Amino acid sequence: MHLDGSCHCGSVRFSVQSAQPVPFMRCYCSICRKTAGTGGYAINLAADHRTMKIKGRRWLRVYRAQLVKEDGSTHTSSGHRHFCARCGTALWLWDPGWPGLVHPHAGAIDTPLPTPPQNVHAMLGSRAGWVHVEGRPGDEQYDLFPDFSLAEWHERHRLTDPG
Repeated sequence: MHLDGSCHCGSVRFSVQSAQPVPFMRCYCSICRKTAGTGGYAINLAADHRTMKIKGRRWLRVYRAQLVKEDGSTHTSSGHRHFCARCGTALWLWDPGWPGLVHPHAGAIDTPLPTPPQNVHAMLGSRAGWVHVEGRPGDEQYDLFPDFSLAEWHERHRLTDPG
């Protein structure tokens, strides 16, 4: 599926192809919640990084989170969280560990997206206390990440878009 996206002020626009366009997984981790979450979570899609086209690159900035290990030491996340320098809109995540993928934030997508048949709630172990987990009966919930990928979830639900 072809996806078009943009920031709030329109300075950055992008397009990308996605075989997994259904916005089903809500991430409640502190990074997503604080950089892109409006309801206490963020929703990321999966797309083919090779197909990404960007207008307004000069307004792009990258945030790399500082992660705290159990021993109290810190290290920099490998994830590159892209956002607009003018309006602050969170746009997508790219990680060199999976260079062929890019994860646009569903909230930055302008193309109408399919409605998910269910939601998966991930990283509930780090959810903010004020956040009520809303969803449907039978929604899967995980303290950390589930043991399946965005692609595997789409395949399991027969929702993969071949193009």
